[in-house]
Amino acid sequence: MSSPDPGQAPGPAGPSGLLGTAEPSEPGSLNQLVAQATQQVQNCSGAAAALWRGGEPVALAASHPSLPELIDLQVRCGRGPSLDALSGDEPVSCPDTLEERRWPEYASAALRQGVRCSVSLVHRSGAAAVSLSLFGARPRTLGPDSVAAAERLIAFGGEVIGIASEYGEARRTAQQLRDAADSRAVVDQAKGVLMHALGCSADEALQRMRQVSQAANVKVTDIATRVIESRGADGLALPR
Repeated sequence: MSSPDPGQAPGPAGPSGLLGTAEPSEPGSLNQLVAQATQQVQNCSGAAAALWRGGEPVALAASHPSLPELIDLQVRCGRGPSLDALSGDEPVSCPDTLEERRWPEYASAALRQGVRCSVSLVHRSGAAAVSLSLFGARPRTLGPDSVAAAERLIAFGGEVIGIASEYGEARRTAQQLRDAADSRAVVDQAKGVLMHALGCSADEALQRMRQVSQAANVKVTDIATRVIESRGADGLALPR
């Protein structure tokens, strides 16, 4: 894990980077939060951000490919600075991984990656939570100024990720409605085919398709598609 240029002054924390994606998404917002943390928090050599639901990370971003291991390890062991931050309301610091005794598994793994200190923070948004972990290459370098900058970032970033979650849910709902409308159209078309072929009512045609659906253990829309393709009642034959 390489350290940033010590001559580079940290820029002001702000919304420009976190709102840089064209369409909000949870992974994209986490990546932006990580990028802003490594650029703007003094002495931060690397960062990882996670979206948590039900005590489990459901999305994760990191500035280095090896850093997600430190989050996964804490979940497997059931202890670590990120989990302590999730269970409390304050940032959790590890001043020196070489001297850390609270989380031996985490400290050992962090040392192997060249992490000598870390700070974990959490922002809650409804039932979800966003964690931000900062990692330093030297002990005791992530002090109060670094924590204050990180708190500003995660507060804004957490809100952005919350918006992305709502946006994603709205898109999923819209897609479900479109799928339901498409399925209804297919079934209605198949009912018309069967009404003409069998001389039955719409309700009877639907009941026929439902019976075949249950017997074959397939969706009604699949039976309806077969009816349309066969242009008649042949589509009601049980699939082999």
